Amino acid sequence: MLDYTAPLWLPGGHLQTIWSSLFANQATPPVPTYTRVRWTSPDHDFIDIDRLQQAPAALAAPKQARTLLVMFHGLEGTSRSHYASGFADFARAQGLDFAVPHFRGCSGELNLAPRAYHSGDYEEIGWILQRFRQEHRGPMLAVGVSLGGNALLRWAQESGAQAAQTVDAVAAVSAPLDLAASGHAIGQGFNRQVYTRMFLRTMKPKALRKLEQYPGLFNRADMEAARDLYAFDNVFTAPLHGFKNTDDYWQRAAAKPHLHRIRIPALVLNARNDPFVPAASLPIAQQLGAYVTAWQPQHGGHVGFPSAKVPGHVRGMPHTVGHWLLQHRSQGVA
Repeated sequence: MLDYTAPLWLPGGHLQTIWSSLFANQATPPVPTYTRVRWTSPDHDFIDIDRLQQAPAALAAPKQARTLLVMFHGLEGTSRSHYASGFADFARAQGLDFAVPHFRGCSGELNLAPRAYHSGDYEEIGWILQRFRQEHRGPMLAVGVSLGGNALLRWAQESGAQAAQTVDAVAAVSAPLDLAASGHAIGQGFNRQVYTRMFLRTMKPKALRKLEQYPGLFNRADMEAARDLYAFDNVFTAPLHGFKNTDDYWQRAAAKPHLHRIRIPALVLNARNDPFVPAASLPIAQQLGAYVTAWQPQHGGHVGFPSAKVPGHVRGMPHTVGHWLLQHRSQGVA
C-alpha cells in the first residue's frame, strides 16, 4: 500500500472515494454474513456487535489460538460499509475472528441514552475493547476507519503502555487526525454539496428522533437550520458529549497532537488526495513517536484505495493493513 497506484479508470480523490463508497460492495462479492449480539453499556444503554460467521474449518481451531480483529466504523458507517466487507474478506481468508461494534445509533435502532458517538470517543472504545478482551483469550488487533480510526488512536494515546494489555496493535485508515482541518475541508465547495449533504441526510433525522426521546435536549430550530458539520456539532455532538462547542470538540478530540503518546504498534494510513483530510494537515515524522508508522500514498481518496481493472475491488487496502497488523500480534495467550 506504500506504493499504491490507483487504477486509470478512477483518477482523483473524489472518484476513488465515491466509487468505493457506492459501488465497491456490488463489485466485490461475497457479502459477509454476520451474527448480531447486543451488549449493555456501563450507563445502561446498548450497542450491537456484528460477528463474522466463519467456515467450520476455521472454527475448529482452538479458541485460544485464534486471533480477533475488531473494526470500528466511520461516521454513519455499519458492518455493511464497503471497508467492513473488505476487512471481513481478509479475516475470512486468514481464519481470523472478526467483529464490528456499532457506535450508538448506527446499527439500525436508536439507542436509549441521550448521548450518541463522536470522533474522540476513547472511553467508549476502551470499554468495548475491554469487553472483547474479557471474552477472547487469543491475540487481539483493532482497526478504525475514518472517525473510528481517530477515536481508536485517542484510546491508544490515553491508555499509554496499558493498551498492550488489551490489544497487540492498532491501525487507523483515513482518520481525520486534525479534526478542525478536516471539518473545514468537508464544509467547503464540492465537499459541502456532496459529502456534507450525504452525512446530514441521516444524522439530522437521527438527532431529531433523539430530541423526541429527550424533549429539550437541544434547540430544534437550530438543528433544522444546520447546513454543515460545524453547525451540527455545535448543536448536537459537542454539548451532548461534554464539549463547550464545535471548536472545543474538534481541538480536544483530535488525535494528531498526541501521536507521540502511543505505546503499542500503530499504523496510520492516509491518502494525500483524501477530499476530507487535507494533505497539509497530515502528521510529519517528528510528530509520530517511536511506535507509529505513517503511510501516506499520493492516491486512494477517503477510505477508497480501489484496485484492478473494471469492475475493480477494494480488497487491497484491508488486506495490506490486515497483514501489517498480523505482523505485530503476540504469539502467546493473553
